Amino acid sequence: MRTSVWWWGRGGLPLRSGILTLLLLIPPLLLVLQLLVVGARLPRAARVGVEEQEGAVAFSVISIEPERNSRQRESPSRSPGLEQEEEEEVEVEDGERREGAQAFEDENEMHSRQMGPRTLEVQTWAADKPSFTAELNRIITYITRPQLNCSRVLSPGQAQASQPPAESPHWLLCAEDWLLSAADRPCVAYSFSMDGEDADFLKTVSGLGCEVHSFDPSNSNASGLHLGNSLASNHGDGGVVSQHKLWLEWRAPRKRKHKTRGNLGAVSQTLADIMAALGHHTVHFLYADLLSAEWRVFQNWIESGTLQSVHHLVATVHLQWAGFEVGGTAEEVLRYWFSVLQGLQGSGLKLVHSSAGEGHSVLKQTVANAHSSYTLSWVNTRH
Repeated sequence: MRTSVWWWGRGGLPLRSGILTLLLLIPPLLLVLQLLVVGARLPRAARVGVEEQEGAVAFSVISIEPERNSRQRESPSRSPGLEQEEEEEVEVEDGERREGAQAFEDENEMHSRQMGPRTLEVQTWAADKPSFTAELNRIITYITRPQLNCSRVLSPGQAQASQPPAESPHWLLCAEDWLLSAADRPCVAYSFSMDGEDADFLKTVSGLGCEVHSFDPSNSNASGLHLGNSLASNHGDGGVVSQHKLWLEWRAPRKRKHKTRGNLGAVSQTLADIMAALGHHTVHFLYADLLSAEWRVFQNWIESGTLQSVHHLVATVHLQWAGFEVGGTAEEVLRYWFSVLQGLQGSGLKLVHSSAGEGHSVLKQTVANAHSSYTLSWVNTRH
């Protein structure tokens, strides 16, 4: 009887050893059953570890497809003063189309990112609701009150600093020592004018010994698209005026090419591209009468950061009509103009002089207490 307790079966297998072996096999069997039941319910990503244990290499490919949200169409007053461009369909390299894309605006945004931009901030209404009178009064008050008093100035045609003249000149340059270039550093001056009204400005900056560049697309005597030897002979040779058949552009070109020094390569260029082509990092004196294109040009300077390189600015603003590529109601245009003026101030420009022009037409309306144009003189106090 004792022998039958410890021996079982004909094979002579010890009973205790058989029980131990069976007990050792039960947990693995239960684990396999659990994996078969639970694993079938898990997503593939959760079973990767199990498959890897079995010697299989699993790859989980995640495809992220951006949602194609349609571009919301904004109301005409979405950006007061900015005229809605005719929308066009732009073909991109992968064959997809972006509906309603405005090519030059996208390129301006790209250019702005490269230059370290600041977006033009649209100001709030002057009154509780859109009002032509309130908006106009705010602008006229702003452009007729100097923000900085200069004890010494440079008057039109004069290269010697003096006290402000008794009669208000057409424009003036603030000649405080801390605002002028050091005597051992050459100054650079640009003039953009097509009416010949910049003669006194050219005389003044030439008398200061500046390197002077005059831009006029209608000037048949200008050096044309290629600067040629005019830049080489003038660089460092103060008092000589180089003339260029060129005009200011406020839109970044569709295909930006590297501008080599001495070759501007187009009839119109942005101020930043002109400076790069001429090898200038700073423009000490800039005169501009842009015949109503000034508002969009100013906006480009503000958003691109170009104004950081301009020390003195003399410019005529025209109020007869909205200006190139500026649209909307009269109230929206006035608010846009004021927003641009605020953007100039935010870029460091302080108004030092204002001179009213002829006429009393503002956006085709006759206004007794306003003029059709103003020539404004600013100085950049951040230099």
